[in-house]
Amino acid sequence: MDRLANTVRPYAWGSTTAIPELLGTAPTGEPQAELWMGAHPGAPSRIDRGAGPVSLAEVIDAAPETELGPDTVRAFGPRLPFLLKVLAAGAPLSLQVHPDLTQAKEGFADEERRGVPLDAGHRNYKDANHKPELICALTPFDGLCGFRHPAQTADLLEALDVDDLKPYVDILRASPEQDALREVLTAVLSAEPHEIAHTVERAALAAAQLATKGGEHADAYAAYAGLAHHFPGDPGVLAAMLLHHVRLQPGEALFLGAGIPHAYLSGLGVELMANSDNVLRCGLTPKHVDVPELLRVVRFEAGDPGVLRPEAVDGEETYETPIDEFRLSRFVLAPGAAPRPLHSRTPQILLCTAGTVRLHGATGATGATAAELTLAPGESAFVPADERLTLSGEGTLFRATVIA
Repeated sequence: MDRLANTVRPYAWGSTTAIPELLGTAPTGEPQAELWMGAHPGAPSRIDRGAGPVSLAEVIDAAPETELGPDTVRAFGPRLPFLLKVLAAGAPLSLQVHPDLTQAKEGFADEERRGVPLDAGHRNYKDANHKPELICALTPFDGLCGFRHPAQTADLLEALDVDDLKPYVDILRASPEQDALREVLTAVLSAEPHEIAHTVERAALAAAQLATKGGEHADAYAAYAGLAHHFPGDPGVLAAMLLHHVRLQPGEALFLGAGIPHAYLSGLGVELMANSDNVLRCGLTPKHVDVPELLRVVRFEAGDPGVLRPEAVDGEETYETPIDEFRLSRFVLAPGAAPRPLHSRTPQILLCTAGTVRLHGATGATGATAAELTLAPGESAFVPADERLTLSGEGTLFRATVIA
């Protein structure tokens, strides 16, 4: 096993304090949005097996079957198929969706064929992979996830008493579910910018007023008004009003599958995703919004956002998801408890988020030199496939691995 040295990404929406507080370091005054753990080429973790720091991506490239195990390589190729993060949202992220695997392959091939540069601002597909993701709250965590039923959204919009919203209310009440959601989202994102900005301003003002009155939708109204504060006039504010507002409590999670519109608003969480950069934006951003491609990818289906709570088996609490590239679980280690054995035929990244956790192992065929590591909050380790170890200590440890 190897201690990971990780990179913090300073995106503008990041909290200036949450990740420093987790790590026990002094804030720099700059946003610290995401702490990356893995072998993503944008910011791979680094390990040191005695010859100095080296990229985890390079280590895996040199011996993929040794590091990842034959099962993982057979299922996903010679690369770590997931990226683990600590995400700290101090301001809202863009409203977005991710393609499924077929859409990603087709979209990437089409843009490659048309010669669209990978770093072009209007490029949609950075790779040929899908990007399902899971976010697990470490603090109360606010987000938007999935379409509300049209009739419920019609009630919410009608209560704002904004004349410009009435055509949307009529569509949501009269049309079949998928048609209604598609038609309203299309109209919002395709509207004349000056006109939609005026509608957003009036809707946000009304939402702020209703938020102060309490009631079932008070938190949602406050969230929508907050979006308008960060992104005045952005049509994504109205698109967000079609979605569930969700507040996760620590330990609760959301799974975001292909085509599900979502946005993270505030809070600290552990995020695990397939190793991809494919994002199609719906708004709340100055970046490119490709409306036709977005409408092709969005799943216009209403339903419950599906808050996940872990299922405990033999002390391991697992967040069940319908994909194989990753699995997230956690251990809450009580003081004085017996060490817990931990073994997997696939690679693992272990992240401590509270207390102190000790990993006990033995030098293996990979050449890893650490027989014991102690992890404090925010510290992590890479465990190659088929390495055996035990956990002890008092704290919380998240485990990211592969189902293969």
